[in-house]
Order: sequence, then structure tokens, then C-alpha cells
Amino acid sequence: MNALTLQVVSPVPTDIDIANSIEPQHISVIAKNLNLNSNHYDLYGKYKAKVLLPVIDELKGVKDGYYVVVGGITPTPLGEGKSTTTVGLCQALGAYLDKKVVTTLRQPSQGPTFGIKGGAAGGGYSQVIPMDEFNLHMTGDIHAITAANNLLAAAIDARMFHESTQSDNALFNRLCAPNKQGNRRFNDVMYKRLKKLGITKVKPEDLNLEEVKRFVRLDIDPDSITWRRVMDVNDRFLRKITVGQGLDERGMVRETGFDISVASEIMAVLALTTSLADMRQRLGRMVIGNSRAGDPVTADDLGVGGALSVLMKDAINPTLMQTLEGTPVFVHAGPFANIAHGSSSIVADKIALKLVGPGGFVVTEAGFGCDIGIEKFMNIKCRYSGLRPQCAIIVATVRALKMHGGGPPVTAGKPLDPVYVTENVALVEAGCANLARHIRNTKAYGVNVVVAINQFSTDTDAEIGAVRLAALTAGAYDAVLCTHHAHGGKGAIDLGIAVQKACESATGPFNFLYPLDASIEDKIDAIAKSYGACGVEYSKQAEKQIKMYSKQGFSGLPICMAKTQYSFSDNPAVKGAPSGFVLPIRDVRASIGAGFIYPLVGTMSTMPGLPTRPCFYDIDLDTATGKVKGLS
Repeated sequence: MNALTLQVVSPVPTDIDIANSIEPQHISVIAKNLNLNSNHYDLYGKYKAKVLLPVIDELKGVKDGYYVVVGGITPTPLGEGKSTTTVGLCQALGAYLDKKVVTTLRQPSQGPTFGIKGGAAGGGYSQVIPMDEFNLHMTGDIHAITAANNLLAAAIDARMFHESTQSDNALFNRLCAPNKQGNRRFNDVMYKRLKKLGITKVKPEDLNLEEVKRFVRLDIDPDSITWRRVMDVNDRFLRKITVGQGLDERGMVRETGFDISVASEIMAVLALTTSLADMRQRLGRMVIGNSRAGDPVTADDLGVGGALSVLMKDAINPTLMQTLEGTPVFVHAGPFANIAHGSSSIVADKIALKLVGPGGFVVTEAGFGCDIGIEKFMNIKCRYSGLRPQCAIIVATVRALKMHGGGPPVTAGKPLDPVYVTENVALVEAGCANLARHIRNTKAYGVNVVVAINQFSTDTDAEIGAVRLAALTAGAYDAVLCTHHAHGGKGAIDLGIAVQKACESATGPFNFLYPLDASIEDKIDAIAKSYGACGVEYSKQAEKQIKMYSKQGFSGLPICMAKTQYSFSDNPAVKGAPSGFVLPIRDVRASIGAGFIYPLVGTMSTMPGLPTRPCFYDIDLDTATGKVKGLS
């Protein structure tokens, strides 16, 4: 490959200054290094390209490369550097160890970029570039999801309005309006509804009055609607709104709200789909609520599944970008890691594994700590993809382990307590109980585990040694010190070597945590026990929802736990490796199109708010050069 040369300086400059200091290679160069020609991708400017799905078919005879997933210990609110580790490792494998490698990452939402967290391109000398394009519009996938989501939301309210104001016959005449020749017909999406209703007739004129009524009346229960509008901006004042207040809406007022775009089920569908045909089916079977009779109402019932697919037809192609050292990156999909599974797309991983081929590496990331991210990666993403990783990396920091050992709270935007910048081996050792549980849980899937210790300047040799010893004692394949934030790929060479050995020696069978044919409660119980819980307690609402989903035939789906990322338990203040607690399930919801049930362990915000001082204060445009300033 044609590696870019990093000129590393100390102290490490800001992320945006580093990103702006490197002139990226034209994306056609990155594509050529992957043996992609111009027929395999569509250019989006000089530094981005959409790689087209037919590449999978062309390469179907090629064996896959090694598959590596990056997770982490239970994090502090500051994060422990999973994305940076993912990028740094790939820079090491490609630019220093001469391996074919592709990084696969989620596309970040603009909400955190302008809010409190900042971007998600990695950091320091381990980043995806152009960093501003990565963190902002990129190739418009999130905008496509926003449009599709809101089209479905509009269709729901419009259908309820028209059903309330028209007779069965009037609805039928408009839904099956005659063509220019005077003939009525059902279109393709209508046949899906007819099949669902058990009606086998193929001509509109053959339906009797009862069949016409069943066909045209979705009879949506407004109180059951779970579908909300979305936008890719943090806006707390849209969390709860009232729609239908216009005079022309004839009093059809109801409460609803906005979520941030990446919380849309359509984002989860994009991440879990395996083909264009699969995406069409998933979009069509998304459930938006129930009829008054208790039957699920889908996007295809509303007649909009095909239109959603049209809006998403380009978004299904992963975006090719590059790291600071010229290694290739696929950026695709960005589902929430609480109410969804928090991993980049299956199609990006499948294409990448063929492109790197035997002996190459695809490194992807799982959102939040391993209790959430790795668990969902294994039990949801790997079920639908059929892919099996050989190695899992668990990112750890001395700072986070001190917190889990009993250190004072770590709060974003506030100075660290002195205990975090002075040596305290005993505190680190106590906190390693958290790391050990993550190692044991991850090893149970049948993969080798490598611990990546992200080093800070205040970490001492004794503290690093304590982490390494605890990791090996808990069963890690290896534990490696990493300095890729400060040194780029050079700082992750040892990690790359360890990962290569771990992949080459992986022989064990892959194990899921639970079988799909288990009951919803049994699957939830299996996950809760992996957290250290001794049992599960369900609210009446949760019990009601479980009964409803089981009756509707959805009990065979995997489980996607919506839980705090800051603790194994439901309480974010409880650190370390708690055990013997009862996990409360407040509610149970479902993303039927995406393909999972998601229990709510606590209150989950799906529309973040802006802080007092958002990141946008620092963001501006250098009007002389056209470059973005202040992104983090």
C-alpha cells in the first residue's frame, strides 16, 4: 500500500489540527490498493467513494480474512479510546506490518458532534480523514434515513386522517383507483397486505364488502404508535410534541415526539441488512403500532415499504475513506448502542473480508463496554451475518480501572481528581475485577481476547504491570501497552502482532449466549446473569409487552438490552463488578424490521439535549482556506 508518512510531534496537537496537516490520498488510490476498479464504486468528491454491493458477488469465491472486534471495559464518561484503538491498530497492521487491512466504523451523528461529545473519527495520530467530512454530512446516509423515517411518520398520520373521514368504499376507490383504461388493480405492496389478511383474490372487483373493509381499514390505535419523527440535531424541546393542531386536520391531535436520526429503526435495518432484497423486506415489516384489535401494523400495510427502499437505495452502499496513514476505512451505518446494537453494517464487513482475503484483517468496533457492545455484536450482528470473529480486543485504561476500584467520580468537563494522575497500584488492582469479568464473558463466545492498555502520560510501569497481570490471570490471550494516540500506527505495532497471533491460533467453536427458540424471559435472564445479576424483575408494563410480542409471533427474535453503559448493573453509580443484584425491566419494545426485542432497563433518552456550552462554540470555517476549525 501507499502509506502516508506521519510527522509526530509532542505534545499531541488537537485532532482537527492533525487531520488538517495531512493531505489525504485521492480515494481512487485507496480503492486501487484494495483491487477495486472504477466500476466498483461511485466517487463522492476526492476523498470519499461509495463501494457498490455487487462487489460481494464478484468476490464470493474468495475466502474471508480474519475478523476482529474491538470492545472495552465499562467506561468513564470520558471514554477509553475504542475508536482510536480500532484506527491505530489498523494503521499498525497496514502501514507497519504490511498486512491487508480494512477498518469498519459507524458513521457518527451530527448531534454529538455539535453537542457535548464531539466527533468519532478516532483521535490524536489515529484518525479517519478527512475528519470534518467524516463527522458531518459524509455521503448523506443519515439524511436519507431521516427522509425515509419521516415519510413513514407522515404516512401514519395521513392514513389515520383519511380513514376517519372516508367510507370503506371511498377509501377502496382511492387506493385502487382505475387506470386510464378504466381498470382497477392492486399494486405490488398491496398484495403483501392481502397475503397477510389471507385474501387470495388478485382483482379488486372480486373482493366482497367484508374483505374490502379489512383491506382498507388499518384502524391504527393512536395510543399504540411507537414510530416518531427524527432529525440529526440535539434538540431537547422536541422530545414531546403535539401534532394535528391545524384547522384542516379536523381535531386529530395526538402527542408524539422527535428522536435523533441515528435512533431510527431504519438505521438499525441498514446496519443489519445483508442485501438490497433483504433491506426491502426489513423496511416493509417494520411495525409502527397496533390496530385497535391488537394486530401489528407494518410499513407495508401503509403501502410505503417500497418508497422507503427507494430513499435508501444508495445508503446501502458503504463509504470508503482512509486513515491518517493511508489504510482503508469503510464507514457505514451508526445505530444507537442502547436501544439498538451499536455496530457498523454487515454489508461493509462482508465486502471488507473478501477484499482483504486470507491472511488479511477486518477490524470493527462494538459500541459501549463489552457487556453491551460485544454481547450485541455476538448475539445479534453475528447471528444475522453468519460471520464469526477470531479475536476480540478489550480496551482498558488505568484511569477507568481506578474508578472501578473505588476512585471518585469522573465527570466530563471537570478536572480529574489527583488520584487519577498519581500512582495507586492497589486501586488499579481492585478495579481489575471489572476487566476480568469482561474477559471471561467475551472468552465464553469462543474467541481469543487481547487487552489493549491505552497509556496516559501519568500511568506508571507498576500500574501497567498490574493491569497486564490481571488480564492474563483472567484468561486473556495477551495484554499489550498501546500509544497509538501519541504515535499513530507505530504505537500499536505490538498490539497488531498480538492480534495476528490470536487470530492464527483461534480454533475453538463459536458459542452464542442463548438459543433463539428460548422464551423472551429466558433470553433476558441469560444476559442479566452475564452482568452478575441474580435475577430479573419485570414491571406490569414489561410483562404486558412480552405477552403481546409472544402472541404476535416475535418471541424468536434476539434480545437487545437497553441499559446504562456505565455499570454492569442498572445503576450507573455502581462500579467494579457487582453481583447478586436484581435487574429491573421497566418496559419491553421491539424493532421488528431490524430484527430484535429491546427491554428497557432504565430510562433511555433517544433525543439528546444541548449542554450550556456545546461543541459548536469551537467550530468555525477558515474563510481563507475553506478548512473547518475546532472540530474535536
